[in-house]
Amino acid sequence: MKGASHPTNDVTLAESHVPTIRDVIDSVEASRRQFIQGGVSAAALASVGGLTLGGLVGTVEAAAVPPSVGFPGIGFESVPANTRALNASLGGSATSTVDKITVPAGYTAQVFVAWGDPIMPGGTTFVGNASETAAQQAKQYGMHTDGMHFFPFPGASGAAASDRGLLCANNEYTHEDILFPDGQVNGYNIAKTRKSQAAHGVSIVEGRRINGKWSVVKNSIYGRRITANTKSRVSGPAAGHALMKANEYVIGENGSVPTGNQLDGFTAYGTINNCAHGITPWGTYLTCEENWNGNFGSNAALPATSTETGKLYNRYGVTAGGFGYRWHTTDPRFDLSVNPNETNLFGWVVEIDPYDPRSLPVKRTALGRFKHESAQYVVDAQNNVAFYMGDDERNEYIYKFVCSGKFNPTNRAANRNLLDSGTLYVARFDSSLQGQWVALEPGTIGVNGQALRDNPNFTGANDAEVQAKILIKTRMAADAVGATMMDRPEWTGARPRINGFDEVEVYCTLTNNNRRGSSTTPSSNAIDGSTTAASARPAVDAANPRADNVYGHIIRWREANKSVTSTTFSWDLFAQAGDTATTKAAKPTNDYKGNIVDAPNGSADYGAPDGLWFDYFGRLWVQTDQVGDGSGDFVNIGGNMMVCADPNTGVTRRFMTAPNKCEVTGVTMTPDGKTMFVGIQHPGEDSTFANPTQFSNWPQNQYAVESDGVTVLPAGRPRSSVVVITKDDGGIIGS
Repeated sequence: MKGASHPTNDVTLAESHVPTIRDVIDSVEASRRQFIQGGVSAAALASVGGLTLGGLVGTVEAAAVPPSVGFPGIGFESVPANTRALNASLGGSATSTVDKITVPAGYTAQVFVAWGDPIMPGGTTFVGNASETAAQQAKQYGMHTDGMHFFPFPGASGAAASDRGLLCANNEYTHEDILFPDGQVNGYNIAKTRKSQAAHGVSIVEGRRINGKWSVVKNSIYGRRITANTKSRVSGPAAGHALMKANEYVIGENGSVPTGNQLDGFTAYGTINNCAHGITPWGTYLTCEENWNGNFGSNAALPATSTETGKLYNRYGVTAGGFGYRWHTTDPRFDLSVNPNETNLFGWVVEIDPYDPRSLPVKRTALGRFKHESAQYVVDAQNNVAFYMGDDERNEYIYKFVCSGKFNPTNRAANRNLLDSGTLYVARFDSSLQGQWVALEPGTIGVNGQALRDNPNFTGANDAEVQAKILIKTRMAADAVGATMMDRPEWTGARPRINGFDEVEVYCTLTNNNRRGSSTTPSSNAIDGSTTAASARPAVDAANPRADNVYGHIIRWREANKSVTSTTFSWDLFAQAGDTATTKAAKPTNDYKGNIVDAPNGSADYGAPDGLWFDYFGRLWVQTDQVGDGSGDFVNIGGNMMVCADPNTGVTRRFMTAPNKCEVTGVTMTPDGKTMFVGIQHPGEDSTFANPTQFSNWPQNQYAVESDGVTVLPAGRPRSSVVVITKDDGGIIGS
């Protein structure tokens, strides 16, 4: 029940001489009183920056969520929803949200690094008009930041330091109208393709905190960019297969020149559409290739779906037009008509050693090929290790990969190839609230009674080739065994086994699916793998119980016997997102209000959960990805945000709201929990090159300089950035 587990809000944390929130309400003029009583706290108003209460509040009634098993409590109250109504009340436009970051009173958020900042020797300063070349971009922080992790350096005592480390961050995609001064329209050429490719991939940034200030080490020897053209190694069961042998090119500044040969199937170039991420217990970074299909195009018609390549394209959403990138017009590597196998080199989990700038990224094929969203590891009590993954598209599946070998906590080198051997499973969620992990192996029997080795999609000379095809065509294999179609499985997160909590408990955000229950004649992904990506219109089921699921939900499961090797699990729905105040007409299975636990009722409503991460102390952080401007279904919820939740009770607080038309994505902390890094992606999305600040001018409209106190944030266009958040009293974030 919404709000049922929330403590009453009638006890103040303030000392007796400090005004409570009721005192403040009574002291402000009548014109403001009704607005504040309507659910916006004085502290939250002050944090917006456009409206203050004259410094009357030292602290407000608290909102502490008490500790419980494996959970340290939440020590802040919700900030207000970033709605158009709030923006209008602050003197802004009634057609956009507040174009700023908001965090609770007692916290400070600053820009740590932004698109275009130099991060390695030879890097140049971002000038604000997007005039940088591809070569310059290749030494600058990439565009549209996403998943990230902070890798600490050893401190003086040998323990992990919290004041120096490497931030590895994904750069998912590019907005060409912002990336180039004149967009794609005027004279599109190889120089623009190369710059766009250079802005994709992964950025590795060295950060240091000196005298309380975080700064990027701009000439760090660890600073690194992995882009769409970086040489990589392909490993695991699919490496070397014929489908992995694309055309070979000499990749140069002025073009990609064919050699007339094919790659060997063990070599690939580049990583693209890097969305969420993962890490390994041996200290490497996993970047996950998601919507890679959109970067390809074709200068001729695609193969018919009756062919192996055409069917594969269809199931993975590969089209001649792609997502509007024009790489294929200048770079034959991305032209499907001349290089049809190049797509098969993308859609993988890619392992990167952040501490070794000379190391090659490795595409680990044993983890399957799909639109990877994240890869969350769990090591159980027997040192078995598994990685949990979602395939981010409507009607796709949840997977886990269990390594054949055990994790060796005392020998890092012994773990380096654990990701090359193991079993890939796909999830089936039963209405009994039990579930099964179905192995995607040659001998697994599909729903048609046929072993995968006998399925025409995977036939090969031997089981090794069959397994390679299963991994290259993972979606088709999951179709064949009848996996449960989910409402866009995105980030996975594992609850820490601390303070008496010892279950293997994993969560996954299911962002939305407006096609769920949308047809009187439901359709599912065909078991022969012939369904066009995202086209099915499935009926509601126990794990996806709402038709027109525009707000999404979060599912969780516990492995049987507390072991990652278990093939059965129990599950439930942690939260169904929604809008308490919605006026949408209810459906038999969906009132659109959700069941988020908060108080006052509706104070932490959110929709389209995407990012999800447990901090080291057991708090669950959830980030959202919706339209971001407070329009349509989100008029009451407002723009995107990050909330914090108690995994025991579901009690939720809104911790952060974001600028107009952006996504909040990516979150990590220093080991001591006192510094948090959060990604702000595509502020002002949809603006044009003619008016790049049409929808947002963030971050320079909120900050003059970055967290180092020196780096100027130039005007000219909005910039995807990582913000650094600290607590003013030096405490742990969220406490």
